[in-house]
Amino acid sequence: MSSPPSVTSESTTELTAPSAVSYGIWSEAGVKTKNDDHCGVCIPEDNLLHTKGVVAVIADGVSQSEQGGAAARTSVNGFISDYYSTPESWTVKNAARRILGALNRWLYGSYSQGAFPKNNSLTTLSALVIKSHTAHIFHVGDTRIYLYRDKELECLTQDHVKWRAAEKSFLTRALGAELHVEIDYRNIAIDKNDIFVLTTDGIHEYLNNQELKSLLDVPFANLNQIAKQIVITALSAASQDNATCVIVKVNELPHQNSDDYYHHLTELPFPPPLHAGVQLDDYRIMHEIHASKRTHIYAAIDLTNQQQVIIKAPSIQFQDDSDYIERFLYEEWIGRRLLHANLLKVCPPPKKRRFLYYVTEYLHGNTLRQWMRDNPQCPLNTMRNIIEQIAKGLQAMHRMEMVHQDLKPENIFIDNNGLVKIIDFGSVRISGIEEVQKPRSTSQGVLGTINYSAPELMSTGMGSIQADIFSLGVITYELLCGHLPFGDHDSTESRLKARYISLATHQNTLPLWLDGALRKATVRNPADRYEALSEFLFDLSHPNMSLVKKDQPLLERDPLEFWRGLALISLGIIVVLLAIIFYLIRR
Repeated sequence: MSSPPSVTSESTTELTAPSAVSYGIWSEAGVKTKNDDHCGVCIPEDNLLHTKGVVAVIADGVSQSEQGGAAARTSVNGFISDYYSTPESWTVKNAARRILGALNRWLYGSYSQGAFPKNNSLTTLSALVIKSHTAHIFHVGDTRIYLYRDKELECLTQDHVKWRAAEKSFLTRALGAELHVEIDYRNIAIDKNDIFVLTTDGIHEYLNNQELKSLLDVPFANLNQIAKQIVITALSAASQDNATCVIVKVNELPHQNSDDYYHHLTELPFPPPLHAGVQLDDYRIMHEIHASKRTHIYAAIDLTNQQQVIIKAPSIQFQDDSDYIERFLYEEWIGRRLLHANLLKVCPPPKKRRFLYYVTEYLHGNTLRQWMRDNPQCPLNTMRNIIEQIAKGLQAMHRMEMVHQDLKPENIFIDNNGLVKIIDFGSVRISGIEEVQKPRSTSQGVLGTINYSAPELMSTGMGSIQADIFSLGVITYELLCGHLPFGDHDSTESRLKARYISLATHQNTLPLWLDGALRKATVRNPADRYEALSEFLFDLSHPNMSLVKKDQPLLERDPLEFWRGLALISLGIIVVLLAIIFYLIRR
């Protein structure tokens, strides 16, 4: 990634090579002795351009603040470097807000602890992130971001200022002023040739919209020259402050040529069917473990270190299916970004990979499905241990803004030491990647499995954390009694109509509060489920009597007692009927 250019004094920067985005910068101290403005633009040169986008930031150190200039410089440089260090799976909004929150707390803490001599470290800031076809705007203070489109200029931010007498204004919000700061956020769809203009108040307080438009309306002009002219014009209009202008122009929208993008997905050919003894790059195939119409899984030896590994290869019948190829590629992408004991480890690919496949660690043990067949009576403590490990893996995914969406016993592995791992990432939803528009639809209907999928996943194809909680609830239920909470279904329609079957129907020795926890985890409306996995785990070990229905039918509360009572009533009726018959016969 290229180092982010930044400006604190008179400077000029522009990308001269053809690019999807170009920019220009100009900044001057003006009548002041020093320049407390700071700005920066970063256009990554690698895959981060696709997953994270382009960043432009402008900040204006508060003039009444002794260390305002240092605060502006720290905020701009910190935002850019930290943004590209956040997980690629995070959304822009989540990443930027976390960074700005951390920067604000740092500035405020420095102020509180006297790190700066005059206990002043305040700055305004506006940030622009262009990712795929969307511009994300973050703002606090009185710097501004404008959009110049089709010869019309629109201010996308709102100044956080109040006016006093004699036309004096004061900031109502700034980074470092309070422990918690409210950051304005908005996003807009971008068009080709859109121009974003970032300015400090040394410009926009002295130039109105019409004047800015006239300075921007220079076809094919160098962006640095336009930025410089805007600054010079503001200073000529008697600006009493530092003046900084950043101009970012969208030259092309990404992925306009879907054929080029599809070609990128299929650069590596599918491997042919493999058999024992065949060498695939740095691996020697030992034997095939599993084959389906979608994938082939092989045990292999890594010839570089003689370690056992697993190789997962796509089925050749999908070599013309771009949706399938993309999802297969993301399985490896996801696995290499998830480093947790309860998640399958995906190994780095060899330096020279001739075919499309990926490599994972080798596990000794069985899937949870096979484990349940071998252990039909699962003790409560064992169930809690298994579910807690699955939940820890899910929590690691959720922190990365990923939702599994296809949790089921077949996708969970228990090794010979009792370590539980989630082993399949083929249906994972990645919030950050969803912000990147694709040339081809990735919709494949319901990605999950009917009996384990949350209702909203089956109806919309979009799952949240609550969808994973639903699936985990179903697995917990099945571990305890060997049945499914809604029965076994082979169609979405019948599954959606099914009602929850009390755990006591299958296993009446378990406490009612445990059934209540499973009922809440698998309730139809996701808003009524647990908000967090930790809450579900807690209720699996601690009686929560509020989850026990007071008006719960006896059949659900105690099926054995229900049928015993029904049998006694039936016996009583039979005895009465026999007595009546006997009486009538005697007469």
